[in-house]
Amino acid sequence: MGAEPLLVVDAANVVGSRPDGWWRDRAGATVRLRDSLAPIAHSGRPDLPPPLEVVLVVEGAARRVAGTAAVRVVAAAGSGDDAIVALVRAEVGDRICVVVTADRELRARVTALGAEVRGPRWLGLPTGRSTSP
Repeated sequence: MGAEPLLVVDAANVVGSRPDGWWRDRAGATVRLRDSLAPIAHSGRPDLPPPLEVVLVVEGAARRVAGTAAVRVVAAAGSGDDAIVALVRAEVGDRICVVVTADRELRARVTALGAEVRGPRWLGLPTGRSTSP
């Protein structure tokens, strides 16, 4: 497999795991996540060497978040989980696919297709701090 590994990030799930006030501004929290993923595309992770194609799958209020040169954003027309499964199904045969999510049902669906799964902490991103009163 000569193609670079594909890292697919479940935006709603990862954003929800970081208590940084995302509930007040889901799109803003998704932009912060997108921007924090950019260095990973170039540096990889200890068990996933660079370069990586990083795809952030967004849904709902975050659908308007645009991609960048380092992070491709896919806006799910419906369920983010279904969009992730479709992406993995299309790509897994050609290269390594790693999905970042803590969603158990999604984990089962993508591993059945041959993808690897990591939890949100694997990204090594700051967890944020609660801004709730």
